[in-house]
Amino acid sequence: MRGAMRAGWTVCAVAAVLTAAACGGGGGSGGSGASGVVSASWGDPANPLEPANTNEVQGGKVLDMIFRGLKRYDPKTAEAKDMLAEKIETSDSVDFAVTVKDGWTFSNGEPVTAASFVDAWNYGAALRNNQRNAYFFGYIEGYADVHPDTGEPKATTMSGLKVTGARTFTVRLTQKFSTWPETLGYAAFAPLPRAFFDDHSGWLAKPIGNGPYLVDSYARGSQMSLRAWSGYPGPDKARNGGVDLRVYTDNNSAYTDLTAGNLDLVDDVPAAQLRNVRADLGDRYINTPAGIIQTLAFPYYDTAWNTPGGARLRTGISRAINREQITDTIFQRTRTPAKDWTSPVLGADGGFDDTLCGDACDYDPAEAKKLIAEGGGLPGGGLKITYNSDTGSHKDWVDAVCNSINNALGDDRACAGNSIGTFADFRSQITQSKMSGPFRAGWQMDYPLIQNFLQPLYYTNASSNDGKWSNEEFDRLVDQANAESDPAKAVDTFQQAERVVRDQMAAIPLWYQNGSAGYSPRISDVALNPFSLPVYNEIKVS
Repeated sequence: MRGAMRAGWTVCAVAAVLTAAACGGGGGSGGSGASGVVSASWGDPANPLEPANTNEVQGGKVLDMIFRGLKRYDPKTAEAKDMLAEKIETSDSVDFAVTVKDGWTFSNGEPVTAASFVDAWNYGAALRNNQRNAYFFGYIEGYADVHPDTGEPKATTMSGLKVTGARTFTVRLTQKFSTWPETLGYAAFAPLPRAFFDDHSGWLAKPIGNGPYLVDSYARGSQMSLRAWSGYPGPDKARNGGVDLRVYTDNNSAYTDLTAGNLDLVDDVPAAQLRNVRADLGDRYINTPAGIIQTLAFPYYDTAWNTPGGARLRTGISRAINREQITDTIFQRTRTPAKDWTSPVLGADGGFDDTLCGDACDYDPAEAKKLIAEGGGLPGGGLKITYNSDTGSHKDWVDAVCNSINNALGDDRACAGNSIGTFADFRSQITQSKMSGPFRAGWQMDYPLIQNFLQPLYYTNASSNDGKWSNEEFDRLVDQANAESDPAKAVDTFQQAERVVRDQMAAIPLWYQNGSAGYSPRISDVALNPFSLPVYNEIKVS
């Protein structure tokens, strides 16, 4: 997302235009929330709230409330179920015929039509619109003409999209992709109203969607207020009056407000509070598996980290990290040491393999020292792990990882944390390729397929390949897997691609993350979906 929903996952240009006054900010002023309205912790998103331009958690929370697409992932199982899709048909896994359900409208009264999807996807794919999730449209025929790797676009719309009726359109892919319909619950594929195109700045100031909530107001650094849309035609109507998303730059402050009765919901319980959370909240604490993996990524655009011996160096660093100790002591077992580059929520049939990383993920100080030496040693004699300090208690685990590396190497100066104040600044430096060493990376699945844990992160020039890793064999295997019509064979081929990631240690897998949340006695029916997001529309306010 996501990731990766993505899983690291907060949103900036939109903030300049969303200027309506907020009802309160991250400080818990004035009680936990208005009558019938849930107050929840949040972080300013990093990009405008256009569906194809949001690929991190905080913005994704909003999109999940204000949009509905052709598919929606079941909040309990993550299964891709039809939402606005009446049917999606194919005989060859290349050409798809889509029929949109009748009776759906946007909150401004515009009907949701086939053109609402086709126009939105063409906008998201176009190079001139600079959408971060453009890559998700890459399998549609004509994408290369609207979003070339180099040079100017040759077209303004993708040839593979055709509106054939008010509620019907066709999609032609460039190759077989049997599970393509299952990707359509991702926010990038959401429909857009004509208002988005006719008055783009106005839409950014107050986004209009077709989901169960409306954006009422947003003051950056303070609060976004969403309210239930009474005219929502879907089966998953809001069971509360709305949600006030309050901005916190420190989730310990959010947790303090929760326990003081000034906040209803925290969906990221800080590591420092995990020892106390059961005593503080009792059965109002939630700890459930989620499709999230945390890794250390590397800047392959920096020649110091892209050397012939780099795979040995990175594998040595991996073997210097005592994952078991860190997940037990820092995270109180809300994390599980990673054994591959996916997530246990996929299950074995979906591609999870707890043997795939093997020794490369096992703590072994002697082997770590040997591999790092064989890999040419730490660049500059040491490494700094960069992270953002405003959310997630990242300092605690980064310090623990560095202590583990230092102990393994017998050098107190081998590793240190490098803090960047806000997530937005952190992401800005990453997207501008300014990292000079390893940096924290998290991936929250966009959809429950092994493909989503691999291709967006490691495929050459993929949308979330922040370190710019590139490997021809990996790319070839991913293309082969996507073309496979047999799901089991596709998973097997994706795992072959994942072994290339392992052998090159493209990123160091750290741990799988559970969804962790706490809530006040004022609300009930609180749950996290397999993406670790609160199911806001199901929450009831007493």
